[in-house]
Amino acid sequence: MTVPTPAAATNPTLHRAWAADLDPATLYALLALRTEIFVVEQECPYQELDGRDLEPRTRHHWLADGGTVVATLRLLADPGGVLRIGRVCTRADARGRGLGHRLMDSVLAEVGDRPCVLDAQEVQVPFYARHGFVPAGELFVEDGIPHVPMERRRP
Repeated sequence: MTVPTPAAATNPTLHRAWAADLDPATLYALLALRTEIFVVEQECPYQELDGRDLEPRTRHHWLADGGTVVATLRLLADPGGVLRIGRVCTRADARGRGLGHRLMDSVLAEVGDRPCVLDAQEVQVPFYARHGFVPAGELFVEDGIPHVPMERRRP
């Protein structure tokens, strides 16, 4: 008999919180998932903790099955009133279920018609294009991974 993992649940719960409202265990779970994906899975040793997760205007969005975080992203306030989406990731065993799209729908509902940008890994450009983002600059390599700056066209 196979016992399903928490990521096998059918409808993870959507959460969002300002940085100051995150309890330590939740913040740890968000950072652990990001490290699992961006540092370990993608074999990209870089400084994941960049000092922006606890900024007063940072908003974290995540999906959880029970107590297990299965997908996350963060929304930052950049200078000039531009919002920046980043650190979008989903656990490997939870992919293919539209969880990233659920998170993007959630964060973009919060963004509304304000200017919004992101730096997409090149392979993820089509994913972000489905949410109204278009390339906004030249391809660049960050930590060995090609990225494309993108901006969202106002609805």
